[in-house]
Amino acid sequence: QVRLVESGGGLVQPGGSLRLSCAASGIIFSSAAVGWYRQAPGKRRELVAHIPTTGTANYANSVKGRFAISRDDAKNTVNLQMNSLKPEDTAVYYCWMAGFWGQGTQVTVSS
Repeated sequence: QVRLVESGGGLVQPGGSLRLSCAASGIIFSSAAVGWYRQAPGKRRELVAHIPTTGTANYANSVKGRFAISRDDAKNTVNLQMNSLKPEDTAVYYCWMAGFWGQGTQVTVSS
């Protein structure tokens, strides 16, 4: 049974940072691409960042230069470092791998 568990969300002021983590189990982590998506209220879920098994990560234009995705295949985790956060980054963030989704973690950027 594949399980993805996100952590690290919370409330942060504009300009602040957060680090999201996603722990995977029940899947051969190193064989799959992984990604982070987000969904704001009233909006469609959108890709934030994606990292293949090998090669270069890609990012939504709105987060380029501020967010960084990384994977640790030894620990079966994928992280999303989010810097210079803006109110428009407020959303529920979801981890995705091989067609499976985590439960999501809320990120709120507000003063």
